[in-house]
Amino acid sequence: MNTRLVLGTASLVFLLLSAGCLGAIMGPQDVSNDRLNEPPAAEYTWDSDRDAHIAVVENATFSAVYDLNSTEVQLFRRDGLGGRNAIRVSALQYQYDNGTVINATQLKARGGTIKQTREAVTVTLPEETSAAPGKLAFTSTSTPKRFSLPTFVKGSYEVVLPPDRRIDFFLFGQVRPNYTDRSVDDQSRTHIVWDDVQTDSMLVQFYLQRDLTIFGGIAAGLVLVALGGLFYYKRQIEALEEQRRDLGLNVDIEQDDGDDPPPGMR
Repeated sequence: MNTRLVLGTASLVFLLLSAGCLGAIMGPQDVSNDRLNEPPAAEYTWDSDRDAHIAVVENATFSAVYDLNSTEVQLFRRDGLGGRNAIRVSALQYQYDNGTVINATQLKARGGTIKQTREAVTVTLPEETSAAPGKLAFTSTSTPKRFSLPTFVKGSYEVVLPPDRRIDFFLFGQVRPNYTDRSVDDQSRTHIVWDDVQTDSMLVQFYLQRDLTIFGGIAAGLVLVALGGLFYYKRQIEALEEQRRDLGLNVDIEQDDGDDPPPGMR
């Protein structure tokens, strides 16, 4: 058998394994109850009047509560090529329409399922929730100073940033889609509100307030260096001009009216 063919086949199998394709062929896998029953990164805000309430935590995680309009939701994040990758879901809880909150183990015991593939974590609620799907909460990972996620439900949103984070300075802060309102609470947390989100994804890029001080110091230092350089070169040019005058090399072209022939041609 051709050695190159064997090596090529082995490489293809390895790529399939690393990409999770064989896992997809084997079917969805259960998510560990130990992970699903972990404590949330931040206390869930069940009483929010928004369709989605997301609290970003300092250690690059977030806690989210979604008011569902169906008994199934897929949790994922898009990659740079537009594909879907399952997000890490932990501390999953569910609140019935009457206010009762249960954890992931209890959700499964009542007929719900939580399955994961390479592309998404799919949460299916028990049949008893079909008339009123209730709210789903979970914790997942984020990116430092950047929150980006698909909009799993449409409607009103609220994102709460960690203390001392801001979005105002255009070089460091960015929000998509445009928000409806923004405020800062007594704990220095920025609250960003959207009345109606219909886009497929949302982005909040933010910064620490001290970042502006650091940026301002760097910018001021660069300005001083630039001014110092200009002054140095100006002094160098002046010194060269003075040397030319001392050597009698300067020619006053302003006194030349253009009527006389060049030297040596008279």
